Amino acid sequence: MNHSHPELAEQFVKDAERTTWHDETLWFVRQKRDRSIYAIPEFQELRELASQIKNHTLSRLHTYLTQFEEAARANGVQVHWAANAEEHNAIVLNILRKHGAERIVKSKSMLTEECHLNPYLLQHGIQVVDTDLGERIIQFRNEPPSHVVLPAIHLKKEDVGETFHLHLGTLKGEKDPQTLTEAARLHLRTKFVSGQVAISGVNFAVAETGSVVVCTNEGNADLGVTLAKVHIACMGIEKLIPRLTDLGVFTRLLARSATGQPVTTYTSHYTKPGPGKEMHIVIVDNGRTKQLGRPDFRASLKCIRCGACMNTCPVYRRSGGHSYDFTIPGPIGAILSPNIDMHKHKSLPFASTLCGSCTDVCPVKIDIHTQLYKWRQVIGENNELPASKKWSMKLLSRVLSSPGVYGWGGKVARESLRLLPHGFTHAKALNPWAKAREMPAPPKQSFREWYEQQNSNGKA
Repeated sequence: MNHSHPELAEQFVKDAERTTWHDETLWFVRQKRDRSIYAIPEFQELRELASQIKNHTLSRLHTYLTQFEEAARANGVQVHWAANAEEHNAIVLNILRKHGAERIVKSKSMLTEECHLNPYLLQHGIQVVDTDLGERIIQFRNEPPSHVVLPAIHLKKEDVGETFHLHLGTLKGEKDPQTLTEAARLHLRTKFVSGQVAISGVNFAVAETGSVVVCTNEGNADLGVTLAKVHIACMGIEKLIPRLTDLGVFTRLLARSATGQPVTTYTSHYTKPGPGKEMHIVIVDNGRTKQLGRPDFRASLKCIRCGACMNTCPVYRRSGGHSYDFTIPGPIGAILSPNIDMHKHKSLPFASTLCGSCTDVCPVKIDIHTQLYKWRQVIGENNELPASKKWSMKLLSRVLSSPGVYGWGGKVARESLRLLPHGFTHAKALNPWAKAREMPAPPKQSFREWYEQQNSNGKA
């Protein structure tokens, strides 16, 4: 059963303390981002350069994909192409079966989340261990990530302590972050050693060299890939950059925009398999070429998954990532999701104030709030608006286009607010807007009446 964003957000905001804590925590990360970029005078020039590189790459994507494949194959890497999530999952499973693998370790990959790889492999008897700490926590809890960089940001340390008590046997009530982290480290080390295949995501793929680049703060991708005999890197077609010299532009932007760090702790390059090992790269479309063919939304493919738009969005901060019910939440997810399933995600472009803060912080200059506004128009044109919103907007359009009706309606509303009892005008069933707000005192006259009065008195 599909749920709209308002329905899911309502569940999240019932816990007022958690909502406030979630809002303040992400705003703290946003402030760290601001302090970090102020230290670089050329930051805006870097944003512009990154945007131009991505625009250039998307305009010649077929050329760079071909160049990347040829270079990777020349390096001894096996390259696979997947049109959708089903093909991606089947390719990964075939590689695992070829090697008789039953246990894999996986570093953070939003693409594999998008393709629902974990439940698919579990159905086929493969044990999957997510090795990013945040991902492992939510895997224990059987939850999806709620943020692209901070997947467990919706959880407090008390929640993590209870989760580790149930799954790792730590003391009940333990909530010390250092103790919990050490317990996770001991647990994950055993998984790294026994992992037969390592799966990683890809932050950037360099067409010139055929290399893939993975950025982590925990080094978990390096441990997994180094110890396992087989490495499978899964990437969307939009991850390409043309040259190795372009990479520095993005690594300077990525960590600063994501968490306010100068650089990600580990930036690992994988170009060819080690001696006696195999390396596979699975290149996935899954709706990306469809988005590429939409001029109004093509720029969304420039996203480098830093999460800056989520950290600054007042709606995301107060409604939580799970309320978006999509792999990529927040403002950028609200652009990407209707491309995959417009009917299911028709409420997401409306989960925005259109304040433009997401556009201001985007390191590759995606016009996020403009695209959200355009999606609203597309959803309306495709008759996907709820009947209540569709007909109320039509009625409002008629009222606003008729000065006489508008003036009469305003007069009736002012008199009604003055005469009707407070319990009626603020009834939740009649006026949801007033659930947590006090209505302003109604003015005695409209602006038009006031202006005419001033004009007649010679003051206007």
